[in-house]
Amino acid sequence: MSVPLTLLGLLEREPTHGYDLKRDYDAYFGRDKPLPFGQVYATLSRLTRDGKAVAGEAEPGAGPDRKRYVITELGAADVDAWLSEPVMPEPHLQTVLFAKVVLSLMLGRSAEHYLDIQRSAHLQRMRELTEIRRTATTVDALLADHGLFHLEADLRWIDLTSARLNALAEMVGKTDEPRRDNPFPQSPHRGT
Repeated sequence: MSVPLTLLGLLEREPTHGYDLKRDYDAYFGRDKPLPFGQVYATLSRLTRDGKAVAGEAEPGAGPDRKRYVITELGAADVDAWLSEPVMPEPHLQTVLFAKVVLSLMLGRSAEHYLDIQRSAHLQRMRELTEIRRTATTVDALLADHGLFHLEADLRWIDLTSARLNALAEMVGKTDEPRRDNPFPQSPHRGT
């Protein structure tokens, strides 16, 4: 997620203080990973430096003086462009899950055991998300559904991989030289 563009989007709704931006960000986007205050203010400083937001005069309050931030036309144009672009579909060809299976096979360890443990962890998380979804607000329910759909896809992959472990083991088993061919050429959309 782009924290700067998300904060700019929140600023486009209304001018606000850094504390309120953090609160709104955490309420909608930071469920499992709240945004640190330092990151909010560092990002606001960069957005101000880059002409995408303007900091108002310091306002006295119950605590330290606070600045109200306002989005600029340049910032609003960036948000508009960002919201108009689709997110690049990521095929996730290099995941930790895949790496652990391949390395288990390469090192003569039980990939099936690892997949069983991972399956159990996924099922536990799915139960947790399903419980959250039962009593959740619409925002939380949609976030839980998003997580559940990704976990379901992982479980299908775990089952498919379990069925193909023997063939995969033959390809990646211990050898003196690493494979030099790449069955997944680099995407033209990615720089790495």
